[in-house]
Amino acid sequence: MPILKQLLDWLILGSKGGISRAKILLELKRKPSNIHALSIKLEMDYKTIQHHINILLENQLITSIGKPYGKIFFISPQLESEFDLFKKMIEGKI
Repeated sequence: MPILKQLLDWLILGSKGGISRAKILLELKRKPSNIHALSIKLEMDYKTIQHHINILLENQLITSIGKPYGKIFFISPQLESEFDLFKKMIEGKI
């Protein structure tokens, strides 16, 4: 668990764009989605969402299914199992 917390601290909260990544993760927890739907729901530019999605994929915090255009993104099983920790982090309780 400390390794996941350290990764999330750096990736989500302590790096540029952390708030946007947190919003994306929270929305994907609520409902798996594609980049287009996320950009509409979160009122963010498509390229910005795509950039953050790529970082989240590289760090295995999300997974995807489908073809390149229209991929659906999900919270990774590891993050899913530690989602309460993630929520506490973004709420400033840890």
